[in-house]
Amino acid sequence: MSRLSKYKKKKEFLVCVDSDGCAMDTMDIKHFRCFGPCMVEEWGLKQWEQEILERWNEINLYTMTRGINRFKGLSMALQEIDRQYRPIEDLDTLVQWAQTSPELSNAALESAIGRRESVSLKKALSWSQAVNASINHLPEDEKRPFEGVKEALACAHERADVAIVSSANPDAVLEEWERFGLLEHTDIVLAQDAGSKAFCIRELLKAGYTEEHVLMCGDAPGDLDAARQNGVFYYPILVRREKESWEGFRETALEKLLNGSYGGAYQQEKIDTFLDNLK
Repeated sequence: MSRLSKYKKKKEFLVCVDSDGCAMDTMDIKHFRCFGPCMVEEWGLKQWEQEILERWNEINLYTMTRGINRFKGLSMALQEIDRQYRPIEDLDTLVQWAQTSPELSNAALESAIGRRESVSLKKALSWSQAVNASINHLPEDEKRPFEGVKEALACAHERADVAIVSSANPDAVLEEWERFGLLEHTDIVLAQDAGSKAFCIRELLKAGYTEEHVLMCGDAPGDLDAARQNGVFYYPILVRREKESWEGFRETALEKLLNGSYGGAYQQEKIDTFLDNLK
């Protein structure tokens, strides 16, 4: 797969697709079994495990912060824990880094640790590495695409370029999409290490697409924001209604994009339904 600096458009239309929770049914299992439990383990929170894990899932899966970057989500959760359960050592340092760092990744965190001694930054890196290791050990048969994804991508790829635009771990994205034969229906893979979703879409537009020929498919408010920042269309994959959403993409939304009728009332209806679904 090409990277941004070498990418060239092949068709007049572009469909951008998020991975976790959008194309791949991996978001719930990763938060249920990896992200939240690893936080409880790293910070010794077993005493309040049930309440803390429920709140972690609310933050990351079922409300308007769904899909938030892992370190921003961690910062939010630990601030609540610090207020409600017990003090978190050196929390301000982690909060400031999550709010101000231009890149939120393990590599950026390692660089920050190299510049200053910080208990919270070291623990955040340890947590993130444990999360990645835990995800890698999830049973392969439990990390699958949502029903209808492959058919939808194949249909889109006949008439449009297709880009993965994800904030997930790049190795995990490549492995999962390759295993289920989805990569053959894509033209470029842009994951956590490529930059923000808004940045990636902006760079893809430089290949020569017009804004009204580009659609971002996503499941989280951050995906909508990335689309809006670049003036492109947005198609929501609704949490708990993913199969229905992908059927709608293949049967209706794609054709509307291609024939120029996606904007206006149809786009607003999709956005309203998406926002209502996360309340």
